[in-house]
Amino acid sequence: MDMSARLQELRRKHATLSDQVDHAQRSPGVPDAEIAALKKKKLRLKDEIERLATT
Repeated sequence: MDMSARLQELRRKHATLSDQVDHAQRSPGVPDAEIAALKKKKLRLKDEIERLATT
């Protein structure tokens, strides 16, 4: 997989996680720990995207 395709895939996953976080935050039954885990995963993806984009 070339770098451009990898970045595109990571950005897609980041957007999907962003939607999941938004939905979880609006749902009253979702535990805070689950929301925090989604946010951490989203942040890790963002960091990887930035790292790959700058190399």
